[in-house]
Amino acid sequence: MLDDLDRRILRHWQSDPALNPAELCERCGISAGKTARRIARMQDDGVVTGVGMVIDWSALGYSVEVSLRITLDKTIARAFDDFIAAARDVPEVTEIQTFLGRVDVRLNIIARNMAHYQDIYRSQVLTLPHIADIEALMLVARIKAEEALPL
Repeated sequence: MLDDLDRRILRHWQSDPALNPAELCERCGISAGKTARRIARMQDDGVVTGVGMVIDWSALGYSVEVSLRITLDKTIARAFDDFIAAARDVPEVTEIQTFLGRVDVRLNIIARNMAHYQDIYRSQVLTLPHIADIEALMLVARIKAEEALPL
């Protein structure tokens, strides 16, 4: 699917997403046109789905991060769909993951402080539909958070 040149483009772009097209093609040692065609093909193929920014939530005053492991009432046919639709509407939910096993869903929640988290938990999380059980894990330290792939 990807050849060595595609991987080289992705490695450089991944290491510095702020590179402009001229800098990227210079680092890759190829022409601007070739770089643009390769990137367009990888976007069309769904390899590159977007270019974004990373926001440090703590710099914006969010100092609490909690991971909620949720088990749903699976006797209800639309439990997953209803729950996920409602969880998407909670602004402080930064990530939703589904699993196979005892835990069905994991929500990542950010809050400014413990009082703010408690308010989110009571007024928004506990009102989500079809919850059978919740386990909360408070983040103490993020040791590794790498989005880059080993290309």
